[in-house]
Amino acid sequence: MRISVLGPLTVGSELGSSTPKAAKQKRVLALLVVRANTVVSTGQLMEELWGSEPPDSATATLQTYVANLRKFLAMVLGRPHSVRDILSTSPGGYQFRAQPGELDAEEFTLRANQGIRALAAGQDQHAAETLRAALGLWRGPALADVPPGRLLETHVNRLEQARLAVTEQRVEADLRLGRHHGLLGELTELTTTLPLNENLHAKFMLALYRSGRRYEALSVFQRLRETLSDELGLVPTASLERLHRAILLSDPVLDLPADPRPRTALDNLIGSLSHNGTTD
Repeated sequence: MRISVLGPLTVGSELGSSTPKAAKQKRVLALLVVRANTVVSTGQLMEELWGSEPPDSATATLQTYVANLRKFLAMVLGRPHSVRDILSTSPGGYQFRAQPGELDAEEFTLRANQGIRALAAGQDQHAAETLRAALGLWRGPALADVPPGRLLETHVNRLEQARLAVTEQRVEADLRLGRHHGLLGELTELTTTLPLNENLHAKFMLALYRSGRRYEALSVFQRLRETLSDELGLVPTASLERLHRAILLSDPVLDLPADPRPRTALDNLIGSLSHNGTTD
């Protein structure tokens, strides 16, 4: 079995893949899957489906949805006798049981953590490859075809925040490898989509500077400063101000070192943006 939530919701096997057609049944399955191997209470499922005012028939309707989902799983997996083990009834709720390697979100987290550890160890090439592989599991926005209720929306936001964090780490790995030219198009798009994200703007400024486009790097800072002021009444962080000043002075610390491993000065200059000062 293979369950995908990093894009449209799908359940697949060697027989093929599919997704429930009914919107509310799809929402029930999505919430059970993102909380796989834990019991989701009937109250939480009802809240996801109907908010704070479920109809009198909510319990019976939910039971019907679960029964239909079991039929769906039996069809997709070709194992009608095992579906009650996969989508089980527990005291007070239901549980979707998934084995290691069956959830794409789980695989994403595993690969992302491997890449982040490699980056911290200075293994930049391995980090870039591993983080890129993690991001390659995404097929679009998380649960793109499932209109979320309040609970599911929280999980969707968490997945998207993780995707962004891994993207930032992969960009950092590529910068360390001297791939600043190749990053310009991607960073243009990312900073347009996320006009308040200081970390991405810092990486864009550095990529532009290393590409010989110093004036444009300074313009990116000016645009961000105006946006922060207009939208939030804030000023850029001290780390971003230091990067701006270093670009103004053409500080050699910004140049890509011949050996990319010793980068303490640059990390001290803008490294804290990876941990704070990021607004999206």
